[in-house]
Amino acid sequence: MLALQGATGFTAAPSMRPTSAVNLVRMQSSMSARAWDINEITPDGSLVQRVEGLTRKTWKFNDLSKDRVQVAVTSEGRPVHADVQLWLGPDWTPFTLKAYSEDGKLRPIQTLVGTRNKAAMIEVRNVGEYEFPFKAASNYAKGAMAKVHSEIPATTSGERCDGGALRSYPLSASAKQLEVVLNTDGKQLNARIELLNAPNNPKQTFEVFTNNGELNSLCVCFETPDAGNTVRIRNLAPVEFPCYIHLNEIM
Repeated sequence: MLALQGATGFTAAPSMRPTSAVNLVRMQSSMSARAWDINEITPDGSLVQRVEGLTRKTWKFNDLSKDRVQVAVTSEGRPVHADVQLWLGPDWTPFTLKAYSEDGKLRPIQTLVGTRNKAAMIEVRNVGEYEFPFKAASNYAKGAMAKVHSEIPATTSGERCDGGALRSYPLSASAKQLEVVLNTDGKQLNARIELLNAPNNPKQTFEVFTNNGELNSLCVCFETPDAGNTVRIRNLAPVEFPCYIHLNEIM
């Protein structure tokens, strides 16, 4: 593990920028990429559904012995605007993720969602126009993927990010993927993660809200085919709801 420099700042208003530097210890791994790809979720393609613009698709999960499902969204190179929701029961949505990618083929949406060991349903909604369909798939996480939400925090030194604060971390030019875990000590998690390539040019964005950032930590994977990337993380919650940032670069 290497100690890398990140920019950090506390903001009272969205216009404020990071003002000082801190050390963040994060893992730089040479291990092979994990099975985040949509083809790993469903090798035979049976779970893939085409989602037209302004429509939605759902997947049911009834195995109470498992607590983590994997979701992937990809396109043929067009932009992706998607909402991913976890449904527990008829009217409870404890986890919502708004996702954007400039190119759903080059940078697919890849995430893990905790089901809390309950019968659950995953909804993927295409909030883009009808000209921008995409494909999505969801299945229970298997093998190493089922442990990502706990393995990365256990092997990295997380940095506290208080409500309203902003953190930015430049990525290594040799990084192929970046895995990010945001969690809390059981309080709400409301945060935005952006992958920037060039100044203030978000290539991919995730915005999460959940009432329990321990049971439903945010676990996402960014593909980084280009050099010169920076990940920017903002805690959108009030100051009394801090979150913890864990990064894992895969070379």
